[in-house]
Amino acid sequence: MQNSQLIVKQTPEKIALHFFGAFTLHHIAKYSAQVDSLHWQKKSLLLDLENVTSFDTAAALFIQSLQKKVDDFTLLSENQKIQENLSLVKTQPTQNPVKYKERRKSFLFAIGKRVVEFLFDVKLFMAFFGKLFFASLDYLTHLQHIRYKEIAFEINESAIKALWIIALTSFLIGVVVAYQSAYQLKLYGANIFIVDMLGISILRELAPLITAIVIAGRSGSAFSAQIGAMKITQELDAMETMGFDPYAFLVMPRIIALMIALPILIFLADVMGIFGGILVASFDLGISSHLFLERFNEVVAVKHFYIGIVKGPFFAFLIASIGIFRGFQVKDNTQSIGVNTTKSVVMSIFAVIVCDAVFSIAFTKLGM
Repeated sequence: MQNSQLIVKQTPEKIALHFFGAFTLHHIAKYSAQVDSLHWQKKSLLLDLENVTSFDTAAALFIQSLQKKVDDFTLLSENQKIQENLSLVKTQPTQNPVKYKERRKSFLFAIGKRVVEFLFDVKLFMAFFGKLFFASLDYLTHLQHIRYKEIAFEINESAIKALWIIALTSFLIGVVVAYQSAYQLKLYGANIFIVDMLGISILRELAPLITAIVIAGRSGSAFSAQIGAMKITQELDAMETMGFDPYAFLVMPRIIALMIALPILIFLADVMGIFGGILVASFDLGISSHLFLERFNEVVAVKHFYIGIVKGPFFAFLIASIGIFRGFQVKDNTQSIGVNTTKSVVMSIFAVIVCDAVFSIAFTKLGM
């Protein structure tokens, strides 16, 4: 006799199932394949368990499912353990888990959830900022710890490779602003005042803001993706295991590099924005480049240039720190990289605009 066997005898009125040997969970799949091919309509069932040597609750549940297929059911078994298992599944029937209908969340619940998530993010950012502060102190007190090669590499990645997009964007901004202003100025015969408006607006506000927004979308998102990928691949854990501080090797070089690079990019944006304005003034308003530059030198104070440049390191710090912070918040899945990269860009642009508003209020109050 085989270790386990099912012999099926079928007549037009009756189905007889004779089980032999072991009848356990491991044999259910084999028996199910045999039983599923039978025709159960209006037939009685005979189950012969006399020759079963081992029997468990899975087999009892299988027998119970067969019993539900017919109205006339006969069981042949004098084994006490088999009877106990069958009685157990009858007294403790399987129940499907109750599916509760999810309640619709209220408007206040959604607001509360967002507030809690925001406060939790603020807490995590403050912890990150604290570690960043101590890493900065280590850099200032131990100059030999400064990683000049990494800083130079990040300047190349964040600034040198971004020169063309900053130059093109600023040039187009200068052209658009000058062209839109020229139409209004021609109505009042005040063509020459395009120099005043263009010079102050680009040097003081537009060039720093546009440059910071472009860098937030380009370099800030790259920082998040790079740190996030390193976290998923456990490179950060490996660095800490080997005794390397991620803040000294990854965070500080990126922040310092961007704080050095952004003022340079703002200067380039100033030049290209003014150049775009000169072209529009020359072709649309009849103001020569020589007259434009002479007027520019007379009416645009150098303080506006310095104010725009001074904003650069502050914008760079916000962009780099937020981008790296979101990278550290990446979870162990690739979808999290996309989510946190998106958040880093949105948060960086928002932080830059808020910082620019604070600068505008402060400089206005100071008479600058």
